[in-house]
Amino acid sequence: MTEINYKDLRSAILSLTSNETDEIALMATFVCELHHSDSRFDWTGFYRVTEPELLKIGPYQGGHGCLVIPFNRGVCGAAARTLEPQLVADVEAFEGHIACASSTRSELVIPVQNNAGRLIGVLDIDSDQPDAFTQEDAENLNDLLRDVFAHVP
Repeated sequence: MTEINYKDLRSAILSLTSNETDEIALMATFVCELHHSDSRFDWTGFYRVTEPELLKIGPYQGGHGCLVIPFNRGVCGAAARTLEPQLVADVEAFEGHIACASSTRSELVIPVQNNAGRLIGVLDIDSDQPDAFTQEDAENLNDLLRDVFAHVP
């Protein structure tokens, strides 16, 4: 299992996204760097808020994901609804989990907001390993997302 080096990841992503305000460009760059930084990450991507109470797939790395996720379903929906990171050690134990990929065993989903505090999407990371994510992962990625998307209007 690779342990992600958050200092190096942060430096790389901030360097690549400096002065960019387009949320799709930021999402694509962020997810590419993140996905290839750690072997725990089986699927890494964004779901974007495209209409009230609805997420649609955005830039991602890995196999196909669900195309549409309502706020009232799954781990991604819970993160969007509560605006709180969702750290799920066992997706089978999460009531209402949406099985976009049968290989997913654990999941980390973090809400993403723009500079006005409006929810623009969620970052979804799936692992084919049970209990793959830590609170440290959630905190580091939450901080990095906040900094990267701070200039998105």
